[in-house]
Amino acid sequence: MQLVTYVANLHDKIYEEQAKVLAHITHPGEQFVMRLYAPKTAAIAQPGQFVHLRVSDERALRRPISIMLTAPEKGTVDLLYKAIGEGTRLLSERAVRDVIPMLGPIGQPFDLSDTSKRYVLIGGGVGIPPMVFAADALQNKADCVVFAGSEVAFPFALKPSTMLLPGISGNTILSITSLEERGIPSRLASNAGLYGCYEGHVPNLARDYLAALSETERARCILLSCGPHPMLHAVARLSRKFNLPAFLSLEEYMACGIGGCAGCVVKTMEHGEEKYRRVCVDGPVFPADILPEFA
Repeated sequence: MQLVTYVANLHDKIYEEQAKVLAHITHPGEQFVMRLYAPKTAAIAQPGQFVHLRVSDERALRRPISIMLTAPEKGTVDLLYKAIGEGTRLLSERAVRDVIPMLGPIGQPFDLSDTSKRYVLIGGGVGIPPMVFAADALQNKADCVVFAGSEVAFPFALKPSTMLLPGISGNTILSITSLEERGIPSRLASNAGLYGCYEGHVPNLARDYLAALSETERARCILLSCGPHPMLHAVARLSRKFNLPAFLSLEEYMACGIGGCAGCVVKTMEHGEEKYRRVCVDGPVFPADILPEFA
């Protein structure tokens, strides 16, 4: 496959806001959905970007959380995260009306500008939010389909889909309600025996869909993905198998989150030259073709 050229755009503004917690909902599997009032971030955030939250007064280092949705007219930002470490556990204790120091939006977003393409969005676990955000941005602009995988109950309202998808069995029927109601097809995968879900890993669900498309339809597809590294490796293999471009949103430990400390670098290979890029501001979205780890 021809190398996809990576271009690091000039950084957009990063705001420091005192974000007010408007809602904080607990879901099974220590998953949480938080709605923040952060109007400056909400006004300009794009799919693939994240915010950096100070989880408590006692912990100086912030935590990066992907943006799931924004409502610029209301000034709100929605986040989905899982409490897996001390920082996110402290975040899970924040209550409605609390104020959280926040930097955002940060990072290079997904490029959704080619409306002639079909965007195949593949998210796993806490990598699902950027896919939901991308689908929302693509509504009425370009074709897209969302495939989401989780090993715990999905933190969304779900419903049987009325939209048929090539290559998807009749037993794989559940969709994300908010997407279905806006005409955006989605299907779910899990190894946890969840009803109505594909039994297996989400890249395999996407593979079955891509394999069932005609060559002409498949050639229109671009793969966008966020999730655990093993899942991203599988998506990169899909891109090579079907000769399709893929863009991966990476997750790395971050200290400053704004490019100053260079503590989140990843090796790239660009036009035959080895480079080290910062995941926080040069990413988190990179073309799979320039990441040797996923080659």
